[in-house]
Amino acid sequence: MSRFAGKAALVTGAAGGLGRATALALAAEGAAVACADVADAGEVAAATGGIALRLDVSDLDANRAAVAEVEERLGGLDVVHLNAGVATGCGVGDDFDLASYRRAMGANLDGVVFGVHAVLPALRRRGGGAIVATASLAGLTGVPYDPLYAANKHAVVGLVRSLAHLAEEGITVNAVCPGFAESRIIDPIRDALRDSGVAIIPAETVAGVVLDLLAGEVSGQAVVVQPGREPLAFNFRGVPGPR
Repeated sequence: MSRFAGKAALVTGAAGGLGRATALALAAEGAAVACADVADAGEVAAATGGIALRLDVSDLDANRAAVAEVEERLGGLDVVHLNAGVATGCGVGDDFDLASYRRAMGANLDGVVFGVHAVLPALRRRGGGAIVATASLAGLTGVPYDPLYAANKHAVVGLVRSLAHLAEEGITVNAVCPGFAESRIIDPIRDALRDSGVAIIPAETVAGVVLDLLAGEVSGQAVVVQPGREPLAFNFRGVPGPR
């Protein structure tokens, strides 16, 4: 398959986990891939035949600069996976830590907001394109053990749903919402998950869903990825109106 032949792609958080899997899958289907990460993404860039970018997604100007570099070096931008994210590291009680909170919101929410803002002009210059943001099951349900992570992931889902109308310009915007998937975020709880019998979703499985969304025509969807199930667009209940 070569659904992305001749396409230029940007993947954030590409140095490992879901981002790395998506970058490799895009390259396998013909895309030229810009692999962006706050860490060194040189290894995955070499594996994809693409380019590596240093990018702190919580920095608005850095997002704009990264997109400009992608356009200059790859000739444009067609598809985007806004994947960068971190674990929170604190709650809202006695363990609350402002620096940890700001870091998590900066990567998990600002990184998507700033990323969409930065890539939209480039996609419009190409006459359309596709964006997928990595959310989580934590963006669809309460998470008592990490409420701040749930807060920023719910915000990502809300943003994506609110941007569905960009499909009128030929730009689709969707979210992928995996359960516990292979990534650095689960490192602190990996052993506990395995000991309790919770299956960890391979990063390649999630990447496959991301590519289907990038290649598809739906917009505003939050697609759930769970072990043993086919990917499923979450069916949100309607909001009651006035009587």
